[in-house]
Amino acid sequence: MSNIAKSALLPPLPERMRPSSLDEYVGQSHLVGENCVLRKMIESGNVSSFILWGPPGVGKTTLAHIIASTLKRDFYTLSAVNAGVKDVRDIIDKARNATLFSGAASPILFIDEIHRFNKGQQDALLGAVENGTFTLIGATTENPSFEINTPLLSRCQVFVLKSLEKSDLQALLDRALHQDILLKEKKIIVQETAALFRYSGGDARKMLNILEIVTDSFGASSPIIIDNETVTSCIQENIATYDKNGEMHYDIISSFIKSIRGSDPNAAVYYLARMLQGGEDPLFIARRLCILAAEDIGLANPNALLLADSCFRIVDSIGMPEARIPLAEATIYLASSPKSNAAYLAINKAMDLAGSSQTASVPLYLRNAPTKLMEQLGYADGYKYAHDFPGHFADLEFMPESLKGTVLYEPQPNRHEDSMRSYLEKCWPKYYGHGEEKDQKG
Repeated sequence: MSNIAKSALLPPLPERMRPSSLDEYVGQSHLVGENCVLRKMIESGNVSSFILWGPPGVGKTTLAHIIASTLKRDFYTLSAVNAGVKDVRDIIDKARNATLFSGAASPILFIDEIHRFNKGQQDALLGAVENGTFTLIGATTENPSFEINTPLLSRCQVFVLKSLEKSDLQALLDRALHQDILLKEKKIIVQETAALFRYSGGDARKMLNILEIVTDSFGASSPIIIDNETVTSCIQENIATYDKNGEMHYDIISSFIKSIRGSDPNAAVYYLARMLQGGEDPLFIARRLCILAAEDIGLANPNALLLADSCFRIVDSIGMPEARIPLAEATIYLASSPKSNAAYLAINKAMDLAGSSQTASVPLYLRNAPTKLMEQLGYADGYKYAHDFPGHFADLEFMPESLKGTVLYEPQPNRHEDSMRSYLEKCWPKYYGHGEEKDQKG
């Protein structure tokens, strides 16, 4: 049979190369290496429910299959993209009946993209996870703290998977070239791997897909030369589609955020449409708008955060396709708003300072004095109540003595913060004034 005929009958290269044991598994040595937590759990046979959190193509699904195979457990799968509460309940019934009549160990339920389950779907899992009807393995590319309900998350461990290193990708490439039923019969000369690894973005599935695209682009009998130019050429012909689980997911969301930060509403709403048409979760977009409103607009327009928060709540309530409208409104508003990252810079500087000054003493006059002894020791003595003074301001130092004069917040030039700077200059000319009056510390 020719290679072309074989190729038509075989699954794609990533499926052909899917490992079947931990010894074949590449990457995640911090979890499955010798004496590491997940390997020890598997080897003991006592696997509890857990969530695998990591970027696409790092082996989450493969790891779940290997665990079920190693432990010889029944294995059920659901995709959160198209499964509903009824599907979850059907699986629960199957798992309960299987263990009831056979006495076998509880099966494993693997849920891909578990972050896409809504509250009702996640709640339907709780009882079965808690009583051991099945062992749940969830896979997610999103932060479980934000996407998984607290009651369900509290019943699961979370294991973080990392993007594959260059050495991991090289091992996968070598294995594919020497072991795959089709590739090992071809004359493949690898001259350069930089582009292949770069475009894969640490995603094993993407790298193997690219490898298959490149090798298929050559004639049946001609030698296959893999170099950076060939890989780039093949990728440019096949990367037009937005992939919400792959490299372009990160490229598009990055372009979306940078367009808003750069005050370009046209580009921002275009990238919004690209994401929505590609099937991106609208709540993911709304959440990023909230972060951007605080980080990049901040005090230049305090209403921006309120509008972004309202957008998140509305999108959560109405869903798609209507959610595209409030998302567009918020996107255009934020892109057209003045920008300031002063609060973002201030809290970052404050966090650094707090980390290095944990022993700095709070002034006695700022301390509470709930007991007579504390009063005798001078606690609260000398505190000035701001509202007892003209303009509701009292000239009183609030920083610890060792940090006196430190300036963390620097107002930036915009209408809102110009007003704030004027007020602060009036209150604190030694810190926010001009010329010699301003203390330069900090």
